[in-house]
Amino acid sequence: MEKCSRSSNYDIYLSGIHTGTMSRTEAWLGEAAVVTSKSEASILGIGTQYNQRAELSWSNTTNEWVTDKFHQKVTGFRARDMQATFSNNGRESRVDLDGDIESYASADIPLRDVDTLAIQMRQYLLQGRKQFALIRQASDAMERYQFYVQDKLTTNVEPWGELTLIPVEQTGAEEVTYYFAPSMDYQLIKARYHGIILQGLIELNHYSSSCGENVG
Repeated sequence: MEKCSRSSNYDIYLSGIHTGTMSRTEAWLGEAAVVTSKSEASILGIGTQYNQRAELSWSNTTNEWVTDKFHQKVTGFRARDMQATFSNNGRESRVDLDGDIESYASADIPLRDVDTLAIQMRQYLLQGRKQFALIRQASDAMERYQFYVQDKLTTNVEPWGELTLIPVEQTGAEEVTYYFAPSMDYQLIKARYHGIILQGLIELNHYSSSCGENVG
């Protein structure tokens, strides 16, 4: 079993102002991974910390990445303590939100956490898909998104210089444009959130990997 890891650090901007940082580490063991992500930011003047640990694995039944479980803790803006476990190839979930238990079920598409969503998006890009649907398990709802792959573009990204990026537009409960770089293992380079009140942006500033391109 191949054991390796990927590490990414991002800057967070809200309405053009640098408000925080985010780090994300994927620890891979064969066809399973533990993803830890944490961020610190000031949102609407409130100091907010976000920590999440997600476990995901490859489903040989449906040939896709599914979330096994995740634990998310947020202090400050929208504070919460959320634990979710998934069964039936990700089609069913049990969510403990600050002690309140809810169950969710999806008929067709697995419910995933945000980190597994990104890994599955990367998988679809590697397969050459041009559009697809994914569902995020939110704290109190199932959020369904539609994704549309756009034409590649070339831009300068510090500190890597000129990079070719694949933009992916997300519509649904949240409108986001993601940018993936084929030359960097198809990793997420930046994401732009098209909010009504806040325009958010995360941008990669550091990336390291001990994984081959075919992992995850």
